[in-house]
Amino acid sequence: MLYNLHTHKASETENVFEIVNQYPYDFDPKAHFFSIGIHPWYIDPENLDRHLKIVEEKLQLPNCMALGECGLDKRIDTPLDFQVSVFEKQLVFAQKYKKPVILHCVSAYQEVIEIKKKLKIEEPMIIHGFSKNFQVAKSLLDNGFYLSFGKYLLRNLELASVFEKVPNDRFFMETDTIEETIQEVYNKASLIKNIEVEQQVENNFKKVFQI
Repeated sequence: MLYNLHTHKASETENVFEIVNQYPYDFDPKAHFFSIGIHPWYIDPENLDRHLKIVEEKLQLPNCMALGECGLDKRIDTPLDFQVSVFEKQLVFAQKYKKPVILHCVSAYQEVIEIKKKLKIEEPMIIHGFSKNFQVAKSLLDNGFYLSFGKYLLRNLELASVFEKVPNDRFFMETDTIEETIQEVYNKASLIKNIEVEQQVENNFKKVFQI
């Protein structure tokens, strides 16, 4: 079984367990397993309360695996303090319903670390689509985060040296929005790590998602 932490479109591939990303304003009930959250790009102030309510309702479904993707993005126009407010309201749900968190984080790693400490979040928090250097990776790992790799592992040759150093019990694989299959991501990861990545990610997945 291959585990895909984060995709925006179900592949329906046999022997693939995938978490399909959902938004509160565009929920697809056909997704077998999903995560749901308010992405910082799509915060709608006029409908925020309604969207938060939908997120909380869906988090309670047995096939909802995680909160997210949600997080912070310093490269968009939405004021950071407003993003933080929306992010923290969602993290309260993660704590309440004991759900891991799949994170979108752009140029705001220190802020996310500080929020994790401030709210004393014990649920696993996973940075999806990780693409930064090992200094950033180490800071996140030291603060208890997990890292998920996909598109950039295939596209960015320099990321291999970062991925190689990530502890084996702290990473996941994903496809996000790429055309390549999750098998291709696993093949690349196995090449870099020189271990049986499939079994390792399965172990990580079962531990974090308690399945």
